[in-house]
Amino acid sequence: MAEQNKQIVVTDLSKTYFLGGVEVSAIKGISLAVSNGEFTAIMGASGSGKSTLMNILGCLDRPTAGIYMLENVDVGHLTRNEMAGIRNKKIGFVFQNFNLLSRTTALENVELPLYYMKNISSRQRRELAKEMLQLVGLQGREKHHPSQLSGGEQQRVAIARAMVNKPSIIMADEPTGNLDSSTGGEIMEIFQNLNQNLKKTIIFITHDQDVAHFAGRQIKLKDGVIIEDNFLSRVNS
Repeated sequence: MAEQNKQIVVTDLSKTYFLGGVEVSAIKGISLAVSNGEFTAIMGASGSGKSTLMNILGCLDRPTAGIYMLENVDVGHLTRNEMAGIRNKKIGFVFQNFNLLSRTTALENVELPLYYMKNISSRQRRELAKEMLQLVGLQGREKHHPSQLSGGEQQRVAIARAMVNKPSIIMADEPTGNLDSSTGGEIMEIFQNLNQNLKKTIIFITHDQDVAHFAGRQIKLKDGVIIEDNFLSRVNS
């Protein structure tokens, strides 16, 4: 597929931090492309650069050098507000710690991203949130608070919240990190369903090889560079 038809294209991407006056290169000249509908795992040990790469791909941070094209838009030239707009419209986020508001119900947590949308009524927000909770198997649990839900159920709420704006890309940072292996497998099956049935592009970080096997593509980072990409291995074989 031609590069212009790729959903994500990063070219010679680098990110440097200054910590205590010391220059730290988190990622070093990474280039990769992700097609619409791919299910990709980004793997690596702590300090490998995987979270830094995810933050850049998710428009939460900017690279120090290199080019990041997201659906043919050069993210590097966007303002802070424009990046926030892309995050809200195109990308849904799921985190290891769920990041739910403890004093609000599951339904209200899922509704939250919709408050940034114009021309949507409270009734429409509620119906969309209910639809997403049903999608992740939580119908009947709409009025429960996070403290009344298991870890797996809380992550399902977080996935529903990530989906409520109907983004084209879901990015997840260690989404099974706080779950046992059985519950983690159930969560990954939800991501598989979103990928296969709704054609969502899924990009997630994990250090767990068993979890990474749910993805069709595994990219391994070490010391800020890609050391393995099974998509390229298949293409070149």
